[in-house]
Amino acid sequence: MDLSVVIPAYNEAESIPLLVAEVCNCLDGELDYELVVVDDCSSDSTLEVLRTSRGQHARLRVLHHGSRSGQSAAISSGVQAARAHWIATLDGDGQNDPADILKLYMAMEQSPQEVLLIAGYRRLRRDSWLKRVSSRVANKVRAAVLGDATPDSGCGLKLFSRATFLALPQFDHMHRFLPALVRRLGGTVQSVEVRHRPRQRGKSKYGLHNRLWAGIVDLLGVWWLQRRTFRPDVSEPG
Repeated sequence: MDLSVVIPAYNEAESIPLLVAEVCNCLDGELDYELVVVDDCSSDSTLEVLRTSRGQHARLRVLHHGSRSGQSAAISSGVQAARAHWIATLDGDGQNDPADILKLYMAMEQSPQEVLLIAGYRRLRRDSWLKRVSSRVANKVRAAVLGDATPDSGCGLKLFSRATFLALPQFDHMHRFLPALVRRLGGTVQSVEVRHRPRQRGKSKYGLHNRLWAGIVDLLGVWWLQRRTFRPDVSEPG
């Protein structure tokens, strides 16, 4: 199998069936893949909609959290269950264009690195002005503090190896810091420009107030991890 596509979903009953169909349409005939959607204990009909979609798309697998665990936990559950070596992630709201999965996959094939993260870069954001400004500020602060050399760390569209992800420290909100965490392993991060679409259905789960303070704490935590990392130069003399 070439690729496992992992999508975390919470209360995306309106968006997720169309997104599942779109991912399958983009990848059918291009790659040997599976699509793993993780329902993070949605309070709407997301799980029921996914069960229906599973009957229409043979490559779809559905996982369900028994309690709300957060986006990072949903991504982690999907990666752990994945069967392919390479993993692509995207958000469940439909704002990431599934056609860009192949763009990231081709960038991976052209790279000689094994510990690698291909990160989507939404140069043209299709969000409200407040969300665009807050994201731009967050990216600049994150880059200054962590040196992750990534213009859009928060983009949900990413590609990495399963082994790389499982080697990272697992904590709530860790998906926002994947570039810095991969670089901490000594890996390479490459940004690829991708498309971004306006949200057509459902409601955003994130706002300025529910991300600000947690983001500051997480940023300091990742900064601490970086300062405590060691990679000795080990050799076995002959």
